[in-house]
Amino acid sequence: MADKRPTHAYASRSFLNSKEARALRILAEYLEPKARFERLHVDDTIVFMGSARTLSREAAEAALAQADAGRGDVEQARMNVRMSAYYEAARELAFRLTQWSKDLDPQGERRFVVCTGGGPGIMEAANRGAAEARGMNVGLTISLPTEEFDNRYVTRELAFHFHYFFMRKFWFAYLAKAVIVFPGGYGTLDELFELLTLVQTRKLTKPMPIVLFGTEYWRGVVDFDALVRHGMIGAADVDLVYRTNSVDEAYDWIVRQLAEHALGRPGAML
Repeated sequence: MADKRPTHAYASRSFLNSKEARALRILAEYLEPKARFERLHVDDTIVFMGSARTLSREAAEAALAQADAGRGDVEQARMNVRMSAYYEAARELAFRLTQWSKDLDPQGERRFVVCTGGGPGIMEAANRGAAEARGMNVGLTISLPTEEFDNRYVTRELAFHFHYFFMRKFWFAYLAKAVIVFPGGYGTLDELFELLTLVQTRKLTKPMPIVLFGTEYWRGVVDFDALVRHGMIGAADVDLVYRTNSVDEAYDWIVRQLAEHALGRPGAML
């Protein structure tokens, strides 16, 4: 005889997926990550942002060889090889920052853990560098109506999958003690300008070092000086970001900023 007892509301899939339960789904994307971060003693992060389309040098050179053989767009393949320098830079920078953070010996706490959007491209590069340094790293993926991707370098226990973009961006900002932004498209620009808005308006009260990596790219994509010239931002707002094309410079500046402003302030804060 079939069990005709009513289902508890918290066990009703139809209710949990309904518009009436949206607040519960949003809350779950706050509470479940919070529980995992606390359980694994992840205090704070260094966030890497950038394009999902950027290939590793090896993959880009292989694609160029295919294109040269008549099986692809040669010009695009050459651009992909050029842009692969950013993949390798993100990988090296994440490796070095992970090594530095592990040497801090914070008595069981994990400080300045590399965090990305969990996807391919620059995100994969940063997770890969952190994994190669034998460090735990975070991937905050988002569900999209496109083919799923595989970033095998994210630490399994710290792989998250979000439905709501705004909850994903909350976790980027909440734990971050520094952000490094590599060349990217709409998604990267969205994340960058939301952070800049929070810093400019002082909704983020903690120090937030932001690096724009790739001076040529960012000079062509965002004309900050034009924003100043037209009176849309103040001259001091241009200095909310540190620009460089050097892994050494980025590493030295971030470590110096973290040592000065964040080392003695573990934990999430806005």
